[in-house]
Amino acid sequence: MSAPTTRGVLYVHSAPTALCPHIEWAIGSVVDQRTDLSWTAQAAAPGMYRAQIEWIGPQGTGAKLASALRGWAHLRYEVTEDPSLGADGSRWSHTPELGIFHAATDTSGNIVVGEDRIRFAYEQGSGDPAAVYHELSLALGEAWDEELEPFRHASEGAPVRWLHQVG
Repeated sequence: MSAPTTRGVLYVHSAPTALCPHIEWAIGSVVDQRTDLSWTAQAAAPGMYRAQIEWIGPQGTGAKLASALRGWAHLRYEVTEDPSLGADGSRWSHTPELGIFHAATDTSGNIVVGEDRIRFAYEQGSGDPAAVYHELSLALGEAWDEELEPFRHASEGAPVRWLHQVG
């Protein structure tokens, strides 16, 4: 029995030219098909390029895409995976400075912070509101959002292609 199908989007917010073919190869190895992205200049980072691709595949494809690209120097990206039968949605964000962040998402794409994480924030805070705020900020991935926001806005109106995973 095959895993339920889901869909998502891979946003490569900024990548140096030399890295672009390697990114395509990494994506292709995950989805088991050749990937030719439509690269455009990233206005928020001169000399860098951006691309995005929508994908359809088995649950877990988003995690595989995020892992395939994780840790590459000068690469900023986000991967989303929509909720599907028996599984929450997810979002992975990566920046060279911060590394990778993962969070569960609801059907609208909002980050869902679980009860245990909220309790941890309370415990770490020990009555200090600033410490609780800091822990909740980490749980929401605010540092990643702050770093990626200029790159997101610079990509509005960019072309989008669909990628259907084989197998």
